[in-house]
Amino acid sequence: MEVLKTVQAVRSFCKEHKNSGKTIGLVPTMGALHEGHISLVKKCKKENNITIVSIFINPEQFNNKNDFRNYPHDIERDLKILKEQNTDCVFVPPEEEIYPAPDYRMFNFGTLDKSMEGAFRPGHFNGVAKVVSRLFQIIEAQRAYFGEKDFQQLAIIKQMVKFINLPVEVRSCPTVRNSDGLAQSSRNALLNPQQRTHASLISKVLFEARDKKDLPVEELKNWVATRINENPFLEVEYFEIADIETLQPVRSWENGNGIIGCIAVKTGNVRLIDNVFFK
Repeated sequence: MEVLKTVQAVRSFCKEHKNSGKTIGLVPTMGALHEGHISLVKKCKKENNITIVSIFINPEQFNNKNDFRNYPHDIERDLKILKEQNTDCVFVPPEEEIYPAPDYRMFNFGTLDKSMEGAFRPGHFNGVAKVVSRLFQIIEAQRAYFGEKDFQQLAIIKQMVKFINLPVEVRSCPTVRNSDGLAQSSRNALLNPQQRTHASLISKVLFEARDKKDLPVEELKNWVATRINENPFLEVEYFEIADIETLQPVRSWENGNGIIGCIAVKTGNVRLIDNVFFK
């Protein structure tokens, strides 16, 4: 496994393998790897000759400086995990390699970034688009892999690829969960034991909600928020039931496209997101 830190080095690595006819897949991460990331690596390895994992905590996507400072990181642990997965290359750039000059780009995602995460984390998705587009331009992979837990982010990245006309296929992978249903997340490492126990209620309520489509959409939204907020360790920031393509709120189960329920919940200073597909 090669560990590379510069744009020049990773481009040379990619060029060498492309010249020999090999396909390249990319798994962009911010480190603090868990089973969800490993599932992306495994899918990438299955579908490509060469797998590259990037680890970079992107300051541009944090609208809260404390959140950026507290984001979990353990590079030695991450490298050990990736070596066990027989990853071909890990790209671990310092900030000046990703942003050699200030990046003033502003992306227009229409309505995709106006609700849910976009409403509560202004500027977040613009920062995501900056770093992901930069990684795509550096590595020029044929495919890139993202988890469905961050469903709005996934939609934003797909839209960005269309806007910029980048030659990369964005592949989505199902959310990986712990045995009690909690979605795997790097932020789970920040939970104390008590918070971790109570956090499992989030997925439990979402799964129960799937069986309550006899309720009108607004009633079900209120039911989910009330059930979770009854737990003194949890506070719902938002729960939205939205069109799977536009991410705009739906008012009826008769919506023509698929429907997804997306939630953000705070426990202490830790913010967790999850989602469930209704149809």
